Formats: sequence, C-alpha cells, structure tokens
Amino acid sequence: MNEFFLIILAYLLGSIPTSLIISRTQFNIDIRDYGSGNAGATNTFRVLGSRWGSIVMFLDVLKGILAVKLALLLPFYIDNEFARTNFQIGLGLAAVLGHIFPVWADFRGGKGVATLFGLIIAISPFTALGCVGVFLIVLFLTRFVSLSSILASMAFPIFILIIFNVENDAYRIFAIAVALLVVLTHQKNIGRLLSGSENKVPIFKNRDRKRMRRS
Repeated sequence: MNEFFLIILAYLLGSIPTSLIISRTQFNIDIRDYGSGNAGATNTFRVLGSRWGSIVMFLDVLKGILAVKLALLLPFYIDNEFARTNFQIGLGLAAVLGHIFPVWADFRGGKGVATLFGLIIAISPFTALGCVGVFLIVLFLTRFVSLSSILASMAFPIFILIIFNVENDAYRIFAIAVALLVVLTHQKNIGRLLSGSENKVPIFKNRDRKRMRRS
C-alpha cells in the first residue's frame, strides 16, 4: 500500500454520491433533476427538506474525514506531523475532487464544501469549529446555505494565516485555495444572491413565522 493507492482510494471514497443514493432510494428521483441541479447537501436541503439535507451533509463531511485518516495506514506518517499534514491535504483534496466529479455518478456531483469541511475537521478541529461558528451565524441570520458556505470558507484562511498563524506553508496555501475554490464553485449562487433569486433553505421556520406575525 503506497501513497498513490491511497490517493485513488480517497477519490473513490469522495465519489460516493450520497445525495443521489438517498434521492433515488427514498424518493425515486434524481436530485440533479430538481432545484439547482446540484448533487450536494444544499440542494438536498432545498428539495428534500432539512432532515435529508442534514443526513447528506453529515455523510459528505464524513467522506472528507475518512479520506484524511487514510494517511494513518502508512507508518511513516504516524509520527511525522509535518509530512502527515501535507499528505492529508492531498488525500482530502482527492476526496473533494471525487465529490465534485464522482466516477460513480457520471462525474456530475456537488460543490465539495461539506467534504472540504470534513478535511478541515480531521486536520485542524479548532479551525473547523471557528468555521462552523461563521457558517451557523450566517445561516441563522439569512437562511442561505450558499452564502454561509462562502463566508465560512473565506474565514478559513483568516483562521490559518492570522488567528492561529499556522507555519506550514502548504497548509497556508491550501487555506487560500479553499476560499478561492468555494467562491469559484458558487458563481451561480453569487449571481442569484445579487439578483435576489437565491432560494432559502427550509429551516428556522418557527422563527420566520413569529417574525411574520409581528410584522
């Protein structure tokens, strides 16, 4: 077992189309034929509701975590933190690539945000906690998962470069690349946000009803 084999394994793991499996087995539909046409957690929230969206998000995050943990199968990386982090970034990115271009689903997947988040959890849990805080605050205030994901990803390099001041250059470059990648993969969402046509996810319904009654 070598690094190349594990990279391929991480890609195949990331390629597991969780939203597609759930939409077909539970609703007999292809999630990509509805909503934004995306096979990710955000579209699952939008089309199938918060219960199934949460399940898909959890499973997509888990893919990133498991992919990163593959590094521990090689003894060299167990005691070498610097090399382990660099290899884990490679494994995580392979899983994200698999999520975006899944070999099991005609290379039509999601945007990779949840799997990216799993990567961050596995490598730097405190940074992940900070990103979760940003995500939840924005989601609570706006109910836009896309905007929450974009701002959380932009917070990631801030945590790495400024707050925690991580010295690993590869990790610093990776943090910046993540923010750019998320922005690039959300260009359509950004357009809809600017035009006011982006759909909100069906959560915090009780809060919204109370606001409507007050108004």
